[in-house]
Amino acid sequence: MVVGQAICELRQRARSALAGSAVFELRDLRIEACDEALLISGTVSSFYHKQLAQEAVRAVCNGTKIVNSIRVG
Repeated sequence: MVVGQAICELRQRARSALAGSAVFELRDLRIEACDEALLISGTVSSFYHKQLAQEAVRAVCNGTKIVNSIRVG
């Protein structure tokens, strides 16, 4: 289980992964620590981008629960 400072470090890694993405839409998404999970939120233009964001976060935070609350619109 990931708690406290560890989840903050994972949140920062996830933010960096999205900020460095070649897909500009992903750079504006928000990452929040929520209990022992990371919550991704914001809006993208397609379900493909929603999935890309989730996988980018999963790649740097393997084993951490990810809640994908990104809206497509």
